[in-house]
Amino acid sequence: MMNKTLEYYLALPYTLEIIPDMEEGGYVARVKELPGCMTQAESWDELLVLIEEAKSGWLEIALERGHPIPEPSGQFVRP
Repeated sequence: MMNKTLEYYLALPYTLEIIPDMEEGGYVARVKELPGCMTQAESWDELLVLIEEAKSGWLEIALERGHPIPEPSGQFVRP
């Protein structure tokens, strides 16, 4: 059995859901397959950096604690 590393999980094509905040401006993003992995930012560029940091932190903690880590299904679903 292969020991999956942080780098392995970071290379997977997780689904990002990005929602504009129509009331206050900015954006909210979440990684669909990773429960609770989300962030918000004022700009698109900042959002992309912050969601990658959130995903990396989520995965790192899950690996440290031995929690199961969902992998992307590879299926594309249109909203």
